[in-house]
Amino acid sequence: MSMKATRHIWHNGDIKPWHEATTHVMTHALHYGSSVFEGIRVYAVGGEPCGFRMREHLQRLYESARVYRMEIPWSLDALYDACRQVVLHNELSEAYLRPIAFRGYGSLGVAPSEPLPVEVAIGAVEWGAYLGAEARENGARVCISTWQRVAPNTVPAGAKAGGNYLSSQLISMEAHRLGYDEGIGLAPDGTLSEGAGENLFMVKHNVLITPPQASSILAGITRDTVMRLAHAMGIEVREQSLTRESLYLADELFFTGTAAEITPIRSVDDIDIGSGGRGPMTKQIQDAFFGLFDGRSEDRFGWLEPIRPASGASRRVAHAAA
Repeated sequence: MSMKATRHIWHNGDIKPWHEATTHVMTHALHYGSSVFEGIRVYAVGGEPCGFRMREHLQRLYESARVYRMEIPWSLDALYDACRQVVLHNELSEAYLRPIAFRGYGSLGVAPSEPLPVEVAIGAVEWGAYLGAEARENGARVCISTWQRVAPNTVPAGAKAGGNYLSSQLISMEAHRLGYDEGIGLAPDGTLSEGAGENLFMVKHNVLITPPQASSILAGITRDTVMRLAHAMGIEVREQSLTRESLYLADELFFTGTAAEITPIRSVDDIDIGSGGRGPMTKQIQDAFFGLFDGRSEDRFGWLEPIRPASGASRRVAHAAA
């Protein structure tokens, strides 16, 4: 899960050197988790960097901000251009982008009486397979966490907010402490929810099954990608609640996520899943997904968005109209 820092970050409208993109220690988001963010992959397609469903990721950023009544002071088109800028300024052909919007410095009140400034930054880093190249090929070892996901109507799981990932940290740290690659959290009713930062899929009797949004999950864009690719390949897909023991009896399991991409699961709580490695349907879906970037699969859904615009990228973008 190695990540390599780059030279520049887009921060509040400017491209800045990495170490100059700073914020104040009294920033509201640092104290209360009042941030929303995204992860976006950029792949080299025919030698040129292409964002994967970049606009949809940014749209979700604005939707997450709306839940928390956070007004992002740049338009979606401006941030779309900024994502391009930060890739080009860092001369990257592949990258992981991290757009983040957060309430800045101004008051220590949990819900301040006056609106706080909202800052926005976009980092671009080189980041390989999230759970490791070996796990992507042969499957990850995972466990069921003792930490449950938050209940509906407590913290909104459908918003990709910084504070939500305190739960993810507990799940993942516990798994690592016990010697596993990742953990899976249960929903408050005891059914399956998702991994610490990944959605979960099961294959049983040639049917692809995933927990529904009501199971305290973030409905991931990679999750949607897999469901649409599977439909296109004639695979039956179901969203339904799943029990913990159904994991142990699955034919195949895999994680999805922007960072995790598509990662097989070879065992849960030290019980082998299927043959104890990557299953045939998982490989079929992996091939369709990664084939989008190496030319094996047609981009029939228009998910690839060229980073290098014909006219080049400007250094600064304007604020959205008031």
